[in-house]
Amino acid sequence: MGSASKQSKPASNKPGRPGGRGDQAADRKARIAELRAAEARRDRRNKIVAISVATVVIGGMVAAGGWIALEAKQKQDDKKAAAAAAEKARQDAANVPIDGVQTFDKLGRNHVTTPVTYAQTPPVGGDHNPAWLTCMGTVYDKPVKNENAVHSLEHGAVWVTYNAKATPDDIKALSTKVSTTPYSLMSPYPEEQGTITLNAWGIQLSVDSATDPRVEQFFTKYVQGPQTQEPGASCSNGAMQ
Repeated sequence: MGSASKQSKPASNKPGRPGGRGDQAADRKARIAELRAAEARRDRRNKIVAISVATVVIGGMVAAGGWIALEAKQKQDDKKAAAAAAEKARQDAANVPIDGVQTFDKLGRNHVTTPVTYAQTPPVGGDHNPAWLTCMGTVYDKPVKNENAVHSLEHGAVWVTYNAKATPDDIKALSTKVSTTPYSLMSPYPEEQGTITLNAWGIQLSVDSATDPRVEQFFTKYVQGPQTQEPGASCSNGAMQ
């Protein structure tokens, strides 16, 4: 008998493996792409937030700067308005006569280094020392030299003098007025007849009290007023005696 023929093996029924190497690589790429997309979205959000914050900060700085500039301009305008009002008050006062004022003319203006005999007591003008007396609201507690004080009058200062009849309240009030008024000075003057005397170049007024309203009028009208012989001349860095 012939040998039996070999039978072939039946085909396997096992299913093939799902997800080979190609599928795994595709998954990784997709995951990486997703992560990168998420990162890009975060970056965009962060940039938007940063730009928004910067816009708010810059806007605040611009607003603050604008407010500061506006406030500075307002202060400057207020100063100009106050100066204009003061100048108008001075000009108005210059046109109003003050009762009791005496005026003197033909006063010499030579510089001398010797004592001068003056016609008025205190003097209101005439030849004088080359050095003026410091008169930037300066209050002297002792008598000063006539020749230096007269030079200050030439520069537009008002010189307040007083004798022993002036009360402590008078002296205090006058000191306060002078110390807050550039181009003015004050000193005792025992020899004068009036209790309080206000002196400008060629002009003089005697009053009995510092509360006399003519004191304020005199300051307004004659501190660097129309009688000034040398407008703009300094009252600083003069003699201190």
